[in-house]
Amino acid sequence: MYQKHVIGKIGEDISCKYLQSIGYKILERNFLCKQGEIDIICIDKKELVFIEVKTRTNINYGQPVDAVDIPKQKHIYNAVKYYTYVRNVEDEYIRIDVIEVYIKNNKAKINHIKQAM
Repeated sequence: MYQKHVIGKIGEDISCKYLQSIGYKILERNFLCKQGEIDIICIDKKELVFIEVKTRTNINYGQPVDAVDIPKQKHIYNAVKYYTYVRNVEDEYIRIDVIEVYIKNNKAKINHIKQAM
């Protein structure tokens, strides 16, 4: 596994623990389809939330949310549409969030951006 994949997995694990600590229920992780991937799918009260996690150890290449550019957003939208169709949850309230995870000196800082897209 490449180093960036390892860091990404760590960021997703940290994000799941954070989400659970604030009352979200994790439904799925790493939902993959030909349209794209959704890192975390969870429930927040009555909303179905799709979360893109971006993890960084430094900001030399910009903020993590900057990596969720227009092409990435299109993949996420298409994956969300596919997920809601195949899971028959098209009538649910949905939201797409981004979680930025900064890891430095074995410490993590989280920035949860609700309704990021």
